[in-house]
Amino acid sequence: MYIDQTRYITTPDAAGRLEKEMAVYRLLEQLQMPFIRVDHDAANTIEDCAAVEQVLGTPICKNLFLRNRQATSFYLLLLPGKKRFVTRNFSRQLGISRTSFAEAEYMKKYLNITPGSVSILGLMNDTERKVQLIIDKELFKEKQLGFHPCINTSSLSLSLSDLLEKFLPYTGHTFTEIELSEE
Repeated sequence: MYIDQTRYITTPDAAGRLEKEMAVYRLLEQLQMPFIRVDHDAANTIEDCAAVEQVLGTPICKNLFLRNRQATSFYLLLLPGKKRFVTRNFSRQLGISRTSFAEAEYMKKYLNITPGSVSILGLMNDTERKVQLIIDKELFKEKQLGFHPCINTSSLSLSLSDLLEKFLPYTGHTFTEIELSEE
């Protein structure tokens, strides 16, 4: 996988970029949220992001978009990239009978993202706040976290405090903190 070794701190030129990605940069500028950006080939999985993480110098989060069985409740789960996800532990902590990965149609509908590009930054598109943000407690040990800007050909390092104190209030989302075990 090709990774540009340059770490950028500015918004990229719009040429060749999707509008949804450029919207992320405009919002980060509006909210005065500094970032570091690395461009790379499509990174569809957390395993693909391992090399990106080294260049970015920031741990990249695993972002999972989940739903209940009836597809009436949707969840965006953030957890450490290396942490194994056990569905039953997540469901039990939230008091949900069963969860599964949400289909691409719901990703598009609520977050304007596609599989492989799931990111907390997609919450800027959830104006009706249909998606509940769930954050694994372990992430609060980090000062910076890595996310895709709604497309998986770039990754951003963002301050956790900026996400919690600027981004989430802007989107109107709150979060639930949980501690997921890997057993």
